[in-house]
This record gives sequence, structure tokens and C-alpha cells, in this order.
Amino acid sequence: MKEEVAIGIDLGTSNSCVAAVIGGQPRVLPNAHGERTTASVIAFAEDGSVSVGNEARAQVILDPTHTVSSAKRLIGRFMFSEEARKASAIARYRIVEGEGHSIQIQVREQSLSVPEVSALVLKQMRSVAEQELGRSLESAVITVPALFNDNQRQATKDAGRIAGLNVLRILNEPTAAALAYGYGQDLRAKVAVYDLGGGTFDISILELGGDVFEVLATCGDTFLGGDDFDDRLIDLLAEEFQERHDKNVRSDPFSYEKLKQAAEKAKLELSEKESVTVEVPALCSVDGEALGIQREIRRGEFDQLVQDLCQRTFKVCDEALQQAGLTVQDLDGVILVGGSTRMPVVREAAKEYFRREPDGSINPEEVVAVGAAIHAASLMGSETDTFLLDVTPLSLRVGIAGGLTKVVIERNSPVPIERTGVFTTARDFQESVSIRIYQGEARTARENTLLGEVEFSGFQPGPRGEVKIEVSFAITTEGILKVSASDPVTGAERFTSVTLSGGLSEAEIERIIRAGSGGESAGSVPTGRDEQQGAPTGPELTALQPEDPRAIPLDPDESVDAELVQK
Repeated sequence: MKEEVAIGIDLGTSNSCVAAVIGGQPRVLPNAHGERTTASVIAFAEDGSVSVGNEARAQVILDPTHTVSSAKRLIGRFMFSEEARKASAIARYRIVEGEGHSIQIQVREQSLSVPEVSALVLKQMRSVAEQELGRSLESAVITVPALFNDNQRQATKDAGRIAGLNVLRILNEPTAAALAYGYGQDLRAKVAVYDLGGGTFDISILELGGDVFEVLATCGDTFLGGDDFDDRLIDLLAEEFQERHDKNVRSDPFSYEKLKQAAEKAKLELSEKESVTVEVPALCSVDGEALGIQREIRRGEFDQLVQDLCQRTFKVCDEALQQAGLTVQDLDGVILVGGSTRMPVVREAAKEYFRREPDGSINPEEVVAVGAAIHAASLMGSETDTFLLDVTPLSLRVGIAGGLTKVVIERNSPVPIERTGVFTTARDFQESVSIRIYQGEARTARENTLLGEVEFSGFQPGPRGEVKIEVSFAITTEGILKVSASDPVTGAERFTSVTLSGGLSEAEIERIIRAGSGGESAGSVPTGRDEQQGAPTGPELTALQPEDPRAIPLDPDESVDAELVQK
């Protein structure tokens, strides 16, 4: 009888990787072409067929408006976000607004949510694993950047469900990398995981103690990655071309994609060579004449172009070390993760900052998938038992008076964790309240991410300030938020996951799953929601009593109708 296998998937911005633990040993699983990573690109052909991976990447130039890449930068975000505005400006495929300010991607005659698009990549990675191992696979651990907020984690989990996967856990990428680094070595060390991927940067400080992996602090920049290094070369070449020929190649989808691929290729080659020549013979047509680019770029020139991007990562590293209460001298090792760390300028800058040679024994593009596979095997009850102590990367806040917020759970608090806030009504004899929940580090509400609102009624109405409502916030090991509200007087309770304003509803997820399986029900895939009520539900959490030392009382004067509103 074959042992049950769960896979680990690194769902990357540029490339994805899948691994599994077989016979006690983690293995990266190559695709049919023998490639150990697969491009996170989806091409939608005119005949209705869909291709995913390295084959689809070739369509970026041939059919850029119907080829989707870097979808990870949009998952769990809203149309009013900075990342959505940036993507809309540079992406050649159409990004449109859906219900509740959600992001939709328009391809051919259909409009897809970002989780649906990401699910196509996850399906491909599942298929790669099934073909390599010769068996059906359902269970998986999927990794995300450590700084992903609740919306982004929920959306990634939804993508996994749409792909037909039983998502065992959403795991932070740096934590997964540390698992792979320390697996089977019985290490006792403090390490920094410097993770520069295609679209995001994370730094995590971990303490390894045998089979225990404790995250001490994690920080990041969700607007910084390898794509930004590409952009510096694109800008250089496009501006020189415009000066010479008075033509902006960024405005033409075909010309832009040709330039983008040439820039990315040059960046990769500069990791191995001191100079490269960028050649694009027919970049675009000007007055009927096909014009191209031929430009030598030396590594030193490229290093100057991106030096400030490297320095941006170290500002984040400063913050993480401060949060952990450590200095670089306290570290025993540095792990570089993500394909972008192959750039010499990044490796040299990291060596100078951390004052030590980064570990070069692990493949930066595969280590996250390997760590995810190790944890997946552990969750399936195999002999690869590891104990993770992770943290929540962003503070959890609740809205209070004057458009401000108050911290309920501080960033870098160990998870799982539960905290209780005592709230009060804002008006006399109001019958329901709406409590807004945010993630972020800003005092003002508008500078944080609104996760959703908890609606609560059934409490005993009374004069303003006299009604006490206890709200418990719990963050799971996956970094996903559960909320319960109760009235000690009437005993009324409400248990819920935060409803994501721009996320997929349970009905939409079930419809997508049925459509993808020819009308079959998702069946054994746990929904985690109350289908009759239509509201998300989580495990029943016991609300803490006001006298509990962990309770966080809120000043009644802080709770006004901007946040606790009369219905």
C-alpha cells in the first residue's frame, strides 16, 4: 500500500515549484520537460484552450493581451490599491473592477477573479506532481509571502480549493525556507531568511532549536521584487529609444513585451557575465521603418541602476532585527531565498550588510517548495515531525473614533493567538453594531487594510456607553482571522471568519469548483462556512471574560458612530 503523500507548492510571482517528501527525503518534482520550476503564466487561446507554464510564457509576446503573468501581485487586493493601479498601468491584459471593488482579469469573453487565475497555476503544479509520482494527489501546503495580509491568505486558500486541493495550511515562505535549511540537521542557531522573489521582499528572523522552528520577527515590502529590477532596465532602454526616435515603446503592447523579455534575459545573463548585449531587431515601426535596439550593458552599470532597490531591502532588515531584539552580530547564518538573490549585486550587498557569507548550499528557487513539502509531510503524520512557532506579520486593529484605530493584536505576536476587546455602543438604545477590523501599522484607519466588518445584534439595548460587547479575535496558525462577539447579559453570540469585501463568496467558489469538475460537487473539500446562513464561520471560539488579563478594554468615549453604528 502506497503511503499517503501531501505536496508543498511555492506559488511564485514569476515561477512556481512543487515538492514532496518520498521515503523520508524531500524531492523537487520536475515537469514533463525536466524543468524544476514552472512559469506562473497563463495563456488563453482564441479557440478556448488554456496553457499554463513555460509554454504559456512564449505567448507573452505573441498575444500579450490574453496572457496573464504576475497575478500573485494582485491576489487578495482591491481595485483602489496601489498595486492594482500600478498593474493596470503596465499590464497588457485587461484588469477590471468587479463586485465590492474586487479585481477581475478580462480574457477573451470571460472575466476571471484573481483566485481563479492563480488556481490554474496550482492545478498545473498538482498535475506536474501527479505525473511525476504516478498517483492522484489532493493535500497540499501552499506558501505565501510572510507579509501577506488576511485577504491575500484567504484568496490564496480559495485558489487552492478551486484547484481541487485540500489546503492543509498556508505557510509563510521564509518559514518554509528555514524548515528546508534546518531539516534533519538538529541545528541550534539564529538565522535570517532574506527572501527576494519576483514581486515581494520578506525578511524573517528565526531561532532553530532541533525540531522547533520559532519565528522571532518578520517584516517585508510587498511592492519590491525582481520585477522592479527588470523595470530599471526597461526604463533605461525605453528612454534611450524615445530620445533617439521620438517613440514611446511602452505604449505598444507588443513592443513593450519584447523589451520586457529582453530586459529580463539581460538581467539573468548579467548574473553570469560582466557584460551583455541587448538586441531586439524589430522592436517597433516608426514611419513605416522597423527599428530595433542594440545596446551593451555592463554589470557595473546595472548595479548602479538597482543599488537603491537593494538598500530598500536593508531598511526592512533593520526593522526586523529591531523587532527581534537582535543585531547582525547575533545571527549564526543567513539564507538567501528567491530567484532574484542570484544577482551578484544582491548577494554582495547582503554579504556586506550581514557581515557574513550567505549560505550557498541550497537552491534559492526551490528551497521554499522543499520546506512546504516537509511541513506537509509532518501534517500528514509522517516521521518528519517539526514544530513551528510562527508570528503574525501585521498588527490587527479595530476602528475607533475620528477615523483612528486601536491595536488588538500587535505585529510579530506568536500564532495561534486570541485576544478580547470590550466595546460599547455609540448611541442610545441602538440594536446592532458594525465593528471594522484592519491590518497594518498606521494609527489612522485609511492607511491600513480594511479586512471587513463584524455585524452583531441580539444584545440588550441600553443607553450609550452602558452596553458592553465582548469581541474575541483569534489568528490561526495560517495567519487567518476568526472573530466571535458576545453579550454577557443576553448570552447572544456570533462566530465568524472576517467577511472579505472583495473576496469570492462561498457560492462563487462552489460554482467555480462545480464548473471545473463538470458539475460535480466539491464534496469532501471542507468549505469552512455556514452555507445556510451564507456567512463565513470558523471553529467556535469561547469569548474571554472581561476580567481575563488578556482582555483589552476600549474607552467608551473612543467608540463613536463612525465605527459602532446604529442600524
